[in-house]
Order: sequence, then structure tokens, then C-alpha cells
Amino acid sequence: MDRTTCVEKAKDYILRERDPLFRKEVEDLLADSSPAGEQELLDRFYRNLEFGTGGLRGVIGGGYNRMNTLVVKSATQGLAGYLIKTFPHKARAGTLSAVLAYDSRHYSAEFAEASALIFAANGIKAYLFSGMRPTPELSFAIRTLGCDTGAVVTASHNPPQYNGYKAYWNDGSQVIAPHDAGIIEEVNRVTEIKEMSREEALTRGLLKIIDKEIDEPYHAMIKAALFRPRLIKEKAAEVKIVYTPLHGTGAMHVEKVLGDLGLKVITVPEQREGNGDFPTVDFPNPEEAPALKMAIELGKAEKADVIMATDPDADRFGIAVPGGGIPGGEKDGDYTLITGNQMGVLLADYIFLSLKELGKLPANAAMINSIVTTGMQARVAASYGVTCLECLTGFKWIADIMRRCDTGELARKIVFGTEESYGYLVENDVRDKDGISAAALTAEMTLYWRSKGKSLPERLEELYLRNGYWQELGISKYFQGPEGPAIMAGIMENYRKNPPATLGGIAVEKVRDIKTGRWLHPGVREGEPFKLPPSDVLQFYLEDGTVVSARPSGTEPKIKFYATCCTPVGTGGLPAARAEAARKLDAISKDIRTVIDR
Repeated sequence: MDRTTCVEKAKDYILRERDPLFRKEVEDLLADSSPAGEQELLDRFYRNLEFGTGGLRGVIGGGYNRMNTLVVKSATQGLAGYLIKTFPHKARAGTLSAVLAYDSRHYSAEFAEASALIFAANGIKAYLFSGMRPTPELSFAIRTLGCDTGAVVTASHNPPQYNGYKAYWNDGSQVIAPHDAGIIEEVNRVTEIKEMSREEALTRGLLKIIDKEIDEPYHAMIKAALFRPRLIKEKAAEVKIVYTPLHGTGAMHVEKVLGDLGLKVITVPEQREGNGDFPTVDFPNPEEAPALKMAIELGKAEKADVIMATDPDADRFGIAVPGGGIPGGEKDGDYTLITGNQMGVLLADYIFLSLKELGKLPANAAMINSIVTTGMQARVAASYGVTCLECLTGFKWIADIMRRCDTGELARKIVFGTEESYGYLVENDVRDKDGISAAALTAEMTLYWRSKGKSLPERLEELYLRNGYWQELGISKYFQGPEGPAIMAGIMENYRKNPPATLGGIAVEKVRDIKTGRWLHPGVREGEPFKLPPSDVLQFYLEDGTVVSARPSGTEPKIKFYATCCTPVGTGGLPAARAEAARKLDAISKDIRTVIDR
């Protein structure tokens, strides 16, 4: 895009943006003729921030390629317009409604209120939380209040300069086809934004502020989903928990729910309060060890039995446990992070075991995980007679299968949903990953295994001995700037046209192209179709059972690679199996790097 076009778009933005800070940012850029200023102007206006299938996510700032009040208002106007067209009878009757929630990020509260008032101006009653709340509570609120849509303002675990906007449908899940495409079309057609003042919306009953009327049922639901409340009551004093919300929304719920159960929770004081700067971490992500550094230090001082963390919107959940404890680790008194895949295995095992022990495991029980999640979960499920259903990456696809089970399209009873990126759903009243309920069940699971004389790592070791040693690999490569999308598209297209014959020295037996819905065999490039929604994902199936997946991120300018492999546990035990898995994954990583680091 040339400078003249950028300047025209910038001037148009200045005329439409009502927030003075965002408007001034762009005015200053127009007056800046330096090379850096020119590049920044281009980056802010070379495209519009896309309202994709997951909503919006981007850097906060003035411009059409940034997260700001005007962009959020336009998105909400489009969502409101689509809702009115989809439910015309409810629109005429004035019974449409929406819920808005937000996390601790900069401008989250402002964006959420602006969205609520756009809904109100369109005749849609808006329920707005009085303060920051977790994403899973937004899902719960939609279902509890019987609303038609909802949105949460969050950028999950992204760096502090980001914010985002996730749209939800009336079942409490993020929107998918056909609604995603319909909403995007409406958003792209927005030319006029209807607005209403807060005072008028309150007076006319089109805005309602909510808090405890949702908080309390949400807490009750989480506690009701536990299996052994008596065990917790009797043994709660035996487990000490250190917890960090990473400056996000989780503290009020984790402390309340676990406290009501009688568990001792020590929250990292420096990270307890919401703070969009995330001053104590580089990334507020429980998947990464540096984010848990302060919690681990406090855990050492307090001799904690488990360290828990949630990300800023408390949908992701991670833990660390004392000692190495994981096969190949050293039991030296430090703490080891449990990976998202391992945590999913432990929770799946505990849920199935508990349902079976209590005589409540349905004959048609099923769990759901994403196609890039460890294959170990399917093996654990099968050992209990539970089916493991696969879906695309993203919890909206887990929710889609749950919806199909609700309607009877699939004759399955879903008892667990998970994905490798620290997302777990252990109950059926929320339709997104829920770090709060995962924290409560993990506390109970820790107590249960302690009552059997085992730690969580020791139980995981038992599962490895039964199901083989599984190890996973994740690689992300960012491609910033206007040329980034084309580079990523080129990498994926090259893999499609020229699938590798080997990865890490292991033969590729076949390739699953989820974009076209067909199997590609090296040299043949055709095969039987399979049933998954189209998505830009390639999966390479190696002759030893290892699976390598490649997909561009739906929310960030990066390509992500995943590999999951299993090695038998032979005479060398778990250390030998782990060493062999690490050798395979290292070789695979080198092959991937030769492609993406060119």
C-alpha cells in the first residue's frame, strides 16, 4: 500500500475515532516524516485488523490495524446486526440479549462497556460484569442468563501491548460456521455505528450490571462437579497450594472456591491484583516456566505441595510439582512444570477412574481432544473403555462436538475436553476451557493420589509404564509485518506440493491435508476423504507412529509445529525411552528449522 492511501485511511480514522488518545496517536504519525514514522503509519493502515473466526486480537493503538475503541465498536455493531438478522422475531419483540466480560488488560473495561452500549443502542439488552471476570464465567453467564451472544475482551496470555475481543454464541461457545462467516460479513459492511449513553441504557433497562448473581452459581457449579467432597473435607489440611493469577482475573474465584473447600491457598502477593502491564513477567503464560518463577520461589519457602497458575483471563491452567518427579528428572527439591499434554493425561485418568469407582461412568462415555494433542490421552481413554473424539485446534471445536452430543447427533456422553495448550474442561456447564474448575479438580486429584501414597508425577510414571513413554514437541516461528502472511502461505503451499519423504530420518507414510479434506501419500498425493472442517493444517504420519502437524496460528502472525511420539518402555526403563523420544524429536526439529529459518 502506498503512502497516499495510508494517509487517506488515517484521515478517515481520525474523523471517526472518538477516543482522544487513539486519535492523537494517528495525528502524530501523520506529522512524522521520519522513516520509522512512515513504517509505523504503514503498519497501522496497510490492512484492517481482521475480525476472524475467533474475533479480534492485535496491538493496542490508533489505526485500523490496531485494537482501539473504533475497531471494537465496529465489530460489535456487526455482531449486533447479524444477531438481529438471525433472530428477527426476537429483535421485533425486544428480547435479544448479550453478556460482556473483560480481563485486566489495558482498555479492557473501556472496550467492554463500549460494546455493551452498542448492543443497547441496537435494542439488545446488555449484561455487563461490574469488574473483570474470567472467560469461562462469560460462557457460563451466557448459558445461565439464556443470552443470544456474548463477548469477552481479552488477549489471553499475549504480551501487555495486546488486547482482543472473542465473540460467543447462545450455547456459550465461541462462534463457528455458519455464524462466524455471517458475523464477519456484517462486520465488514459496517458504515454506521449506533451508540447510546450509559445513563440512557441504564434508564431504559438495556444495560444491567451483574456480579454475584453469576459468581455464586458459577462457584456452586464448580464445587458440584467434584467427585470426592468428603475426601477434601477430611484431608484438605494435608495439601498446601501456592497460586498465581499472573496479574489476571483468577484470584477471586480460585481463592473463593478452594477456600470454601477448606484448602489452604497462598496467592503470590505481587501477582494477585489485576495489572495490564504484567510487571513481574515477560509473558503472562502458565505454559512457560519464567512466568511461574515467583510462584515457585514462594512455593519453596512455603513447602507447597502444588503450584497453580492461570493466565490473565483464567481459561488456561498450569501446575508445577515438587522435585523432578517426571521420568528423567531429578528429585532435588525444586519444582517441575507439568506440560499441558501431561496434565490432560492426569485429569483424563482421574476423571475416568473416579466415574468408574463411583459407578457413574456412562457406557457411551467420550472425551474430546484436538488433533495436535498427545496420542497418549486416547490410549488412557481406551483403557477405561472411553472413546476419544478428535477435533480441530481451538476449544470452539470441542464445544461443537459437545453441542452435537446435546442434540443427539452424536450418541456420546462427554466427560472431558482438553487441548495441549493448557486448556481443560471438566464439567458441562461451560463451553470453553476453564482454569478455575481445573484448579479445583486438580486439588482434589492431588489429595486423592496422596491418600493412595502417590504424588502426581508418580501416577504419571505408572501411566507411562502402561501406555508407553510419550513426549511432545512445539515450535513457533513468527513472521511479522505486511509480508508475513505471504511467507507463511508459501511455506504451507510448499509442504503441500512437495511433502517430505522423511522427517528426522523417519519415513513419512502419509500426509493429512485438513484444508482439502484428503490424505496425501508421498508420490501419490491423493487418498480417502475424512470428516473434519476445512482448516489450514497439515499432518505428517511417520512410520514409527510419530505425528507432526503444521498450522498457521489463527490469532498471531506465526506458524506452529507440533510433534507427538511414543517409544516403548523396554529393559532400559523410562530413562532409555525418554532418551530415544528426545533423539527423535531433536532430529525432527532440525528438519523443520531448515524450512522455516531460511
